Amino acid sequence: MMAFASLSDIHSALQDLPCADATAIASAAARNGQLTKPPGALARLEDLAIWVAGWQGTDKPALNAPQVLIFAGNHGVTAQGISAFPADVTVQMVANFEHGGAAINQLSNLYGAKMQVHALELDRPTGDFTQTEAMSEAETAAAFGTGWDAVDPKADLLVVGEMGIGNTTVAAALCLALFGGTAQDWVGRGTGVDDAGLARKAKAVSEGVLRHAPAEPLQILQRLGGREIAAMAGAMARAHALRIPLILDGFIACSAAAILQAVTPDALDHAVAGHLSAEGAHGRLLAKLGKEPLLSLGLRLGEGSGAAIAIGILKSAVACHSGMMTFSEAGVSAG
Repeated sequence: MMAFASLSDIHSALQDLPCADATAIASAAARNGQLTKPPGALARLEDLAIWVAGWQGTDKPALNAPQVLIFAGNHGVTAQGISAFPADVTVQMVANFEHGGAAINQLSNLYGAKMQVHALELDRPTGDFTQTEAMSEAETAAAFGTGWDAVDPKADLLVVGEMGIGNTTVAAALCLALFGGTAQDWVGRGTGVDDAGLARKAKAVSEGVLRHAPAEPLQILQRLGGREIAAMAGAMARAHALRIPLILDGFIACSAAAILQAVTPDALDHAVAGHLSAEGAHGRLLAKLGKEPLLSLGLRLGEGSGAAIAIGILKSAVACHSGMMTFSEAGVSAG
C-alpha cells in the first residue's frame, strides 16, 4: 500500500508517470495495416486498439480483466439546498451497489468487470466549502490513497465511478476554480434540481471559489473537493502508473481527472472519455481535457455507468485488431 500523508506526497506520485510503448504502437499500427479489411474501415476502433496496444506493450492487446471502482462520499455543501435528494441517499445507494441492485452492477456483470465499492466516511461529510475548507490536507491525502490502493495491478482496463449527493456542485466548483468563467458556466441540474435549486448551486459555487481560489490544483481539491473525488483521482493516477488504460465517466469523474491534468499535463494520456453526459458542462470539460467521447446517450446517472458501457467499445476494438487475420494469414489478396 502507498502511504499518502500530504499534498506533497500526491504531487510526487504524479511526477514521471510512464508513457505508452512507442515500439508497441508502431507494431500494432503495422499489424492494423495488414488486417483483412480496407484501410481505415473500422475507423476509430482501429485507433483505440492501437492505443491500448501502446499501454499493454504488445501489438496484439487483450482486454480480459476490466475493473470498475465506485467511490462514495458525502458533502457538507448540501446544507445550502443544492440537491434534490438528501444525503441519506448516498448510504442507501452504497447498500444497493453492495447487493448488486444498481445499473453499474448490471453493466459490470455484462462486460465481465470486477466491481468494488468504497464508501469514504459517509457519516462525516466534508466541510461546507462556502464556510470552510472541504477537507484537511491529511484527509485529502488519505482519500487519494484509498483510490490509489484500490486499483488491482492485474486489471487490464479501469472504470472509475462515484456516488455522492451534492457532488455535481463540488465538480462545478472545481471546474470554475481550475478553468474560470462563471458559476453558471459549470453548474447543471444534477439529480434534477428546479430553477431555485440551480440558482442556489450557482451561488454556492461562486461563494466557494471566491473563498478558496486561486490556489494550486491539489489545494483546490482539498478546499473544494470531496473524498470520493480525491479517491477517483488517486485511482486514475494509479492506473497510469501501472499502464492500465482508463475510461473516464461523466462530469464528476472528469472533474477529478481535471485536477490530475492541472498538476501533470500528460496525466490523462492513458485515458479515453467513455461518453458525453447530459450534465450541461460535461462537453465543455471534455474539451478542456482534450477528450472526444466515445458515446453520447444522454446519460446522467453517474456511478461509472457511461464509462462501463464503453468497455464494450474497447473490447470490440481489441477483439477485431487481435483476432482478425492478416491478408497473408487468410490467403486473401491485398489488392
